[in-house]
Amino acid sequence: MTGAQVQDRDGAKLAAAKLQGKFPRLLLLWADGAYAGELIDWFKAFANWVLQIVKKPADQQGFKVLPRRWVVERTFGWFGLYRRLSKDYEYRTAHSESMIRLAMIHLMVRRLAKTADT
Repeated sequence: MTGAQVQDRDGAKLAAAKLQGKFPRLLLLWADGAYAGELIDWFKAFANWVLQIVKKPADQQGFKVLPRRWVVERTFGWFGLYRRLSKDYEYRTAHSESMIRLAMIHLMVRRLAKTADT
């Protein structure tokens, strides 16, 4: 996590540096238009990852759910179900990251338990 003064593109590079080597099957990343431009080439050169920009159609009017973009918004919605993640209570970013990990572990365990019952 970074402070608000860090541009999204720079934050993406920092996040990529943390991910490199940890997920060998990672090949494709989705992003919105804010990440377009030279960042696409940077991801390709940095780790041979494809950064795919999800854009809304030029002729679109009004709200329409875009492919893959809803995944992030849905996940943020799940975080809001957990009191410690509903607002920014944590002083340290490491604590926030830990709470996000715990929330995702909880969600995954509940889903695995449901599939084990069937």
